[in-house]
Amino acid sequence: MALASWGPARAAEPDALPSWNEGAVKQALLTFVRRVSREDSPDFVPVAERLAVFDNDGNLWPEHPLPFQLLYALDMLREAVKQQPELRRDPMVQAALRNDVAALVAGQRHEGLLRILALTHAGMTTEDYRASVLRWLETARHPRFGRRFDELAYQPMLELLQLLRSNGFRTVIVSGGGADFMRVWTERVYGIPPEQVVGSTALTRFELRDGRPVLVKGLDHLFVDDKGGKPVGIHAVMGRRPIAAFGNSDGDLEMLQYTTIANPRPSLGLLVHHTDPQREYAYDANSRSSGRLVEALRQAPERGWLVVDMARDWRVVFAPSSRNGL
Repeated sequence: MALASWGPARAAEPDALPSWNEGAVKQALLTFVRRVSREDSPDFVPVAERLAVFDNDGNLWPEHPLPFQLLYALDMLREAVKQQPELRRDPMVQAALRNDVAALVAGQRHEGLLRILALTHAGMTTEDYRASVLRWLETARHPRFGRRFDELAYQPMLELLQLLRSNGFRTVIVSGGGADFMRVWTERVYGIPPEQVVGSTALTRFELRDGRPVLVKGLDHLFVDDKGGKPVGIHAVMGRRPIAAFGNSDGDLEMLQYTTIANPRPSLGLLVHHTDPQREYAYDANSRSSGRLVEALRQAPERGWLVVDMARDWRVVFAPSSRNGL
């Protein structure tokens, strides 16, 4: 990326990224947006082609101590166990109740996790599922930060989303998380409508119940929107190659490669590196739950991807209203 070729941002312009510290990463982001969105730029990209894709967990909000959707599923599982104590005999239920993520995601199809999702999600109508997620968001609190989970979006990334949209970009979530889970709240929290959420999905069936049309969640034909599945999901849902991709883990590697390698348009890739144990968490190769970052970080210099050092590059992590003043 020849980011320096389009010059620095003008001093008189208002700061579009006030929660980012001054430095190479912030300047590169501002320069890229100017390069592709100004008609007098040699790298101008038409509005229709300005597509930016964002991972969710660990990129737009935290993924520790566990991905938030898994915390929701565990809370639902505990309620199910109260009603059906015999479920405790299931080895995967036992693994879930002791937060053994490794056991749940073992195997090519993550059979343990599928078992937990079957017990907590499958058979619900999409309306009931949405209502359940909303109730959980209203009552559950993050075990470290003490805030609602939907209050923990990263303030610098919210500013970046707004900067891109104000310059003609469509901003799309591409996440291994469940599409139905994210579509409940992404428009309110990120400004991203449900039709611009690409996530893991399973077959949903249509039924008439008491004369009313409903959609019922199942677990057949599961599509996991992670790693190599991310470019596939982008193509299936958006039908267009992105010019900017933002992630934080090796699960985002293929998405960044698809976006930036041999792209006929100017492109940008960025990784959020969690380096801040005081305000958030510090991890890469040795993640406590998900978000392991090794290979993508190794490739970043040769690919020209930006790497955000959270401790260095972000003035704040969460919105200033955080109880801990983060």
